Amino acid sequence: MKLQIIDVQGNKTKEITSNIFDGQIRWDLVQKIAETEKEKQPYAPYLWAGMETSASGNVKHNRHVWKTDRGKGLSRYPKKRMSDKGSNFVWVAATVPGVRKGRRAHPPRVIRREFKINKKEQILGLLSALAMVASNEQVKKKYSRLDNLDFKIKLPVIIDAKALSLKSKDFFVMINKIFGEQISQIAIQDSKIRAGRGKMRNRPHKKTAGLLLVLGNKEEKKISGIDVVNAQDLKLLDLAGNGARLVMFTEGAVKDIEYRIKGKPEGKK
Repeated sequence: MKLQIIDVQGNKTKEITSNIFDGQIRWDLVQKIAETEKEKQPYAPYLWAGMETSASGNVKHNRHVWKTDRGKGLSRYPKKRMSDKGSNFVWVAATVPGVRKGRRAHPPRVIRREFKINKKEQILGLLSALAMVASNEQVKKKYSRLDNLDFKIKLPVIIDAKALSLKSKDFFVMINKIFGEQISQIAIQDSKIRAGRGKMRNRPHKKTAGLLLVLGNKEEKKISGIDVVNAQDLKLLDLAGNGARLVMFTEGAVKDIEYRIKGKPEGKK
């Protein structure tokens, strides 16, 4: 496939050839790998719940000695000291099940289901995701606001490395020139206050996905309003976790993804 390199002004400068976007879309692999790459919270309580108190070794269990619990009508639970006055101690049972703030008797075990994907399947899945983000039809299916718009941009969008030196304001002007005013509103992330009880559960803000900028391994760009990832850290979940995402690549990122999939060319170490 011939890929157009776009400069800061949104004009075509040159063409390069690459076939990383020509793969066949394998929906089974995309769904399988996307599920394995999701971060899943293990179902289990805190490991040391009810055990973070010093309640062992504080009380003596023989008679006629200082700091003993014998002959006072006290249970033989492990205890923690709350206060003392002379030889009179105020203890509270702790640590064991059945007491206040003690550990659970039979808590659920930590269940971690880590699935492994073969290397060939990972490569095929990544090629499928790259083919999805290079398809106008697949990208249009993800964003409902693109239904009534003329989406005539030739995907994938690849920019020149000089664009990374722009300031954030100028970089967003470049995005507006490449995608147009209406589509650039989708490209830039929008944050709003969530409706409902999520505000009380430490997730008050709801943010749209926006544009993903894929950089080369040695390139850097600090900008807010879009997501940025290097080619070596690129995952299928970033590209096509819930449909084909709007993605913009740099010329260096395309080469590094080729090296990642096919291996580095001969003569390079």
